Amino acid sequence: MSRARWVKGGSTVAALSLALLTTGTPAVAAAEQSRPLFNNPLGTVDEQQVIRTQLLRYIAGSPAGSSIKVALYHFWDQEVAQALADAHTERGVSVQIVLDESSVSDRPTDGSYGVLKQALGDSTQEGSFVTLCPPGKSCLGRPEFGTSINHNKFWLFSQVDGAADVVVQTSSNLSPSAYSAFWNDAYVLTYNPGAYNAYSSHFDQMVGKNWSAWTYTSASFSPYKVYFFPYYPGTGNSTDTIWNTLDNVTCNYTASDGTAKHTKIRVGMFKFTRQGVADKLVAMKKAGCSVELVYTETDSADSSADGATPGTWETLHSVAGFTPVCYNDDHDGKTSTSNRIIHSKYLLIDGKYDGSVKRVMWTGSHNYSGPALRENDEALLKIDIASVHDAYVANFNTVKAAAQPGTADNTPGCKGVVNQPE
Repeated sequence: MSRARWVKGGSTVAALSLALLTTGTPAVAAAEQSRPLFNNPLGTVDEQQVIRTQLLRYIAGSPAGSSIKVALYHFWDQEVAQALADAHTERGVSVQIVLDESSVSDRPTDGSYGVLKQALGDSTQEGSFVTLCPPGKSCLGRPEFGTSINHNKFWLFSQVDGAADVVVQTSSNLSPSAYSAFWNDAYVLTYNPGAYNAYSSHFDQMVGKNWSAWTYTSASFSPYKVYFFPYYPGTGNSTDTIWNTLDNVTCNYTASDGTAKHTKIRVGMFKFTRQGVADKLVAMKKAGCSVELVYTETDSADSSADGATPGTWETLHSVAGFTPVCYNDDHDGKTSTSNRIIHSKYLLIDGKYDGSVKRVMWTGSHNYSGPALRENDEALLKIDIASVHDAYVANFNTVKAAAQPGTADNTPGCKGVVNQPE
């Protein structure tokens, strides 16, 4: 089968003004603008599938000679797989996909990979392909660190109807639970060739699987910054991206009108097991910051090998005025169905950061866990746009209000005694 050669299309134009779309079904506009998207697993089918719908529209809007690159943990959606296959076979779009191996081995009866392999082939020497990271390992993780995964969730479109250099950085996999049970977010970034090319270069490194040459990478393209993991070489808090981010926060400051202010920190996180980050948040609360957290899973003394070693759950509950909220809801009492959870992974800062008063945020695939930092393939996107921060605050408040069991989180699921599979 012949393969379409990748041709990066589309000219770069000035960045467009931000338009926020936080609910409902996204529409492809005459000029696509950078914006956040949020699904609502408690809403209508359209509201549950906001992110999926946008991806399908971008796939359909990719013209001949353009390219689509996808790095994803789990791909279990045959309709999206067929749309990608058709884009290649019917329009000559270059489609390149790199998946975690568990995308196939965890659900061998799902037909999505078969659809992709038949249409694209699996030779990375061709212009289109689907490839897997090695079994039990991320594409760029070091084997001596043990089991790791390609946990990425980003999509790159060189050209679509109304935009070029499109990055979709999301927390969402492609699966029924990702739509109907998990709260997810996505950020659509258009007309920023620097960020697009950084993602594209990282994608190519993943495809090459040359883990021995990999080192942690970050790069700035105002008002964005991108970070690619695993963070190697490095050990300890001083080489923890999130710890260093929080270390740039000043908790107490004086506003321009002379009033005393306290920086607000909000975290929406699927898995929170990185002890150094938990320690940092508690220290910041004690220093005067306002700190809020909605999470799905931590670790605890109950989940430790000896049953006594404190974990992030104990740490995060150790200071007055900081009350974590758990969203790990076995809403139907059935083990065969996924719990309702927050699956997003974002950090919101409103106050004094890096010497300036601003509203800034970070989102992506990066959980606050040890493997996410040192072992997994991950991407994190910093967005220094106040209105985007505010849209995420609205989503945070919505998720927090719906969270179960909420503050009554002394439960096996919230404490990591019973793991919630992703």
